[in-house]
Amino acid sequence: MGQCYGKNVSAAEDGDAGRHRDPQTSVNGGPRVGSPAPPTPQRKGRSGAATPVRSSASASAWPSPHPQGSASPLPDGISPSPARSTPRRFFRRPFPPPSPAKHIMAALVKRQGPPKPKEGPIPEDGTGEVERPLDKSFGYGKNFGAKYELGKEVGRGHFGHTCLATAKKGEIKGQLVAVKIISKAKMTTPISIEDVRREVKILKSLSGHKNLVKFYDACEDALNVYIVMELCEGGELLDRILSRGGRYLEEDAKAIVVQILSVVAFCHLQGVVHRDLKPENFLFATKDENSPMKLIDFGLSDFIKPEERLNDIVGSAYYVAPEVLHRSYSTEADIWSIGVIAYILLCGSRPFWARTESGIFRSVLRADPNFDDSPWPDVSFEAKDFVKRLLNKDYRKRMTAAQALTHPWLRDEQRQIPLDMLIFKLIKSYLRATPLKRAALKALSKGLTEDELFYLRFQFNLLQPNKDGHIFLENFRMALLQNATEAMRESRVTDILNALEPLSYRWMDFEEFCAAAISPYHLEALEGWEQLASRAFEHFEREGNRVISVEELAQELNIPPTSYSFLKDWIRPEDGKLNVLGYTRYLHGVTIRSSNTRHR
Repeated sequence: MGQCYGKNVSAAEDGDAGRHRDPQTSVNGGPRVGSPAPPTPQRKGRSGAATPVRSSASASAWPSPHPQGSASPLPDGISPSPARSTPRRFFRRPFPPPSPAKHIMAALVKRQGPPKPKEGPIPEDGTGEVERPLDKSFGYGKNFGAKYELGKEVGRGHFGHTCLATAKKGEIKGQLVAVKIISKAKMTTPISIEDVRREVKILKSLSGHKNLVKFYDACEDALNVYIVMELCEGGELLDRILSRGGRYLEEDAKAIVVQILSVVAFCHLQGVVHRDLKPENFLFATKDENSPMKLIDFGLSDFIKPEERLNDIVGSAYYVAPEVLHRSYSTEADIWSIGVIAYILLCGSRPFWARTESGIFRSVLRADPNFDDSPWPDVSFEAKDFVKRLLNKDYRKRMTAAQALTHPWLRDEQRQIPLDMLIFKLIKSYLRATPLKRAALKALSKGLTEDELFYLRFQFNLLQPNKDGHIFLENFRMALLQNATEAMRESRVTDILNALEPLSYRWMDFEEFCAAAISPYHLEALEGWEQLASRAFEHFEREGNRVISVEELAQELNIPPTSYSFLKDWIRPEDGKLNVLGYTRYLHGVTIRSSNTRHR
């Protein structure tokens, strides 16, 4: 679990210590969730890298939103929040409610272990608990020294450090690599050991994407675990943002966001959620201006099944999604983090800011990003719409990474769009739906414009329909196999094919595919949702609307009799059919919090 604190460091300290930043595994630029502030300005991360805490108040890094010459209500050197309202204004009382960060300490103790007990006499009656030693054997190769020659240290963190090394044997003989050295002495809980084991497993099982750092080897000895990876010499994305005065031009930002979305879409298809996406975890392969970026630091990542929800709070405070703080999240949490990165790229300020960790969390949960102050009036409508659709607090309304690549701001008909796992999940639900629900979805799909059909058409073509324009179960199976890695098998993504079994004896054309693969939640996030829903309801009236009783509707939505009253507003009294309100509400049903949450 990463560290989390909000200690400010002076610009002088930051600039001096920054010379020792590890270009390979920096974990800086915003506190990681889960730890109180340490007594020193050094950032202590489990990733094995050491970086000074980058001041959240640095004027050069994050310009003040106050007009030049105006008086700031905060002390010198502290930048105010770019949001229109500070978190305090959301409360009527002078004192805020309990901190949303309060329960994080329990998660921290679980991951890093309880504090050391106070010294005292050793029990002599045999009643004292005997602590079982932790198994810190990983099964990795024991010949690190024979295979690699260590060079200089380039970073130091709480659990270890990062060094350069030269390969002495194998396919990469003579090549300079980065070695993440994780101290076994710092692995004091089963969870911290499992974190290391899982990081290596994910790095091993994810391979083949140009924007993913290459994994070469994992070794161990009695003292350390050694993770050998590709060396990225171009520095962090955060440093390049700062070198450009705090923000990117819109066209340059597009190139960055496309690379981020591409690699994250790849990870999500394989069933891996990163959980710590931030500018510091994207490194440039070389110092060249047009160098490709590489995603690093899978120390907080995890495998996730298609229908699963996670509940452990990890990440970096400025980039953490609201649902992570609510302890029920999936891959959509990564999309929120990408939205924060895109916001920073375009305007040079964080969308959610406060001087404390608890304040940051309150801002994430309650405040809205500021799209009114400079430079946002000069940013294109498409770019603003793109960021807003990633920073939607309702995770169901956020675009997926693959879907975001087809957004009008980034759209390029020549660019290859990755397969989207959301398609599989939506079609699974469609195949299990009642005839009335299918009719409602078909009517909704007929209300879509060509612009909105672009993403669906691309996904349909990735399934390689036959010459008649039909797809079967085999199309879905082959599409997964073409994209399969070890990670996909580890996360059991392929299990979702069992739910698509009805397609083994029937086909689906593009029209039905559109009905099956659209998300009413995503469409509801569009500015033209009301018009779209109105067009869809007209189709539904002509082709699918029928008489339905409150009892039948409640049974279909799995609603208990105590909740029948509000369903009466969905049905027209004159003919017993769904009205417009009923149709739109029926499309995405009644929200019931998923019980499929993993507790770790």
